[in-house]
Amino acid sequence: MTQDAITISPGPRLRAAMILAVVADALQIIVFPMFVEGALSPADDALDLGVGAALVYLLGWHWEFLPSFLTKLVPGVDLVPFWTMAVANVYRKSKRIAVTIEASREKHN
Repeated sequence: MTQDAITISPGPRLRAAMILAVVADALQIIVFPMFVEGALSPADDALDLGVGAALVYLLGWHWEFLPSFLTKLVPGVDLVPFWTMAVANVYRKSKRIAVTIEASREKHN
């Protein structure tokens, strides 16, 4: 690992990303099933595109976002909060990388 690794702090960007993910998942689980039909829903697809773009803007590109987006296209899978799990996993991985970098810095000093 290089000393220039990017880590995500639990600051405003992560909080905004988590709030966005929770709200998007809540909409897809509670509100959208009452009005539209799963993978054929343009509102659901627009929400997923917007949420995906916003999360990439807030946290940068992470592979966790791709499965979250693709699984939303499968009917019935919308009942799982994939956006929230993706953001939580991105934070967990960045925290682990930060700990590894800090340990390697202490080892070299």
